[in-house]
Amino acid sequence: MRSVGAEALLRELAPQVLGALVRRYGHFATAEDAVQEALLAAAVQWPEEGVPDDPRAWLITVASRRLTDLLRSEQARRRREDAVAARALPDDWLTPAADQPVAVSDDTHILLFMCCHPSLSPASQIALTLRAVGGLTTAEIARAFLVPEGTMTRRITRAKQRVRDSGVPFRLPREHAERVGAVLHVLYLIFNEGYSSTSGPDLQRADLAAEAIRLARMVHRLMPEDAEAAGLLALMLLTDARRPARTGPDGALIPMTEQDRGLWNASQIDEGVALVTGALSRGTPGPYQVQAAIAALHDEAPSAEETDWPQITALYELLMRMSDNPMVALNHAVAVAMSRGPDAGLELLERLRSDERVAGDHRMYAVRAHLLEMAGDEAGAREAYEEAARRAMSFPQQRYLHARAARLKGS
Repeated sequence: MRSVGAEALLRELAPQVLGALVRRYGHFATAEDAVQEALLAAAVQWPEEGVPDDPRAWLITVASRRLTDLLRSEQARRRREDAVAARALPDDWLTPAADQPVAVSDDTHILLFMCCHPSLSPASQIALTLRAVGGLTTAEIARAFLVPEGTMTRRITRAKQRVRDSGVPFRLPREHAERVGAVLHVLYLIFNEGYSSTSGPDLQRADLAAEAIRLARMVHRLMPEDAEAAGLLALMLLTDARRPARTGPDGALIPMTEQDRGLWNASQIDEGVALVTGALSRGTPGPYQVQAAIAALHDEAPSAEETDWPQITALYELLMRMSDNPMVALNHAVAVAMSRGPDAGLELLERLRSDERVAGDHRMYAVRAHLLEMAGDEAGAREAYEEAARRAMSFPQQRYLHARAARLKGS
């Protein structure tokens, strides 16, 4: 079994196994520990012994045994061994009844909604789901939230503790709509990390983006009348459609203005446009629908020069009225620069420099460099590109920014 294949399979199975254990036993934090040990055992054994005929069942069995051991140890300290023993895994649990088939994706779907537990704040729901379903590291989640890693570690730990102490059953809610907002936000962040990795050697993590799209399809099928669920799926498809053209043969970043649009995924663009068009016809749009509409304008433009920047600017202004998001304001500054000139964009950017949520982010410096270059200030642009490169965590982004600075140096 190739290591890449093993990693992909384990990533796919991990939330299914965790969902199965939590649904059966209820102890989220302990179940997560047990699943991690089962995944480690698989990573060691499968390359040597081969992948089992039913890898999901193998992982559930190993994780269940470890979970039972952990629960028995814990309950022994509390003198409740009998209660734990009574909840042992039945021999036939892994095989669903003939008249009650269980789809493999069901456990991931259940886990996705379970993590948006009513005892948690929206931010904690999102963080916990990113760990359990998305498989992101605490550092990656922290960057997505624009907070220090230590802060996110404490948030996730408190979330697990609060779930345990709440007494509310950790299960699929009867009314999915009660938690759909948090679920959509989770999927949005997972996709963003997959499409533009915040750290590491690769610009994008296609497996993570694909998982977010798969889960978004699942939610859309579950709630076909929810316009924001449709809008989010459309946004993911329209954005991911550009992925084949975003990097060169050496993995280097290619900005949208220089991409070969013939490489964009036409079927994804068609599907995304149809989804967002249908969603927007249902009434007042939400933020995912507006973002999808912006993505559609980019994707449908025959060339970078023919992009409808005035309409994109107007959509960003609508988006800014919906939420106080500094990244939206940053993108708005770019749109303004493209439609009204770089000086107008730089003026907006200057106002953002006092916002601590984005002031130190490499994207602030990268946008500033781009607008300064548009304005003809090559020295200022070069300095901003170099500062952006120093702050970027992704190697391809660092390479791209250094290359932009070097190009200006040689001009």
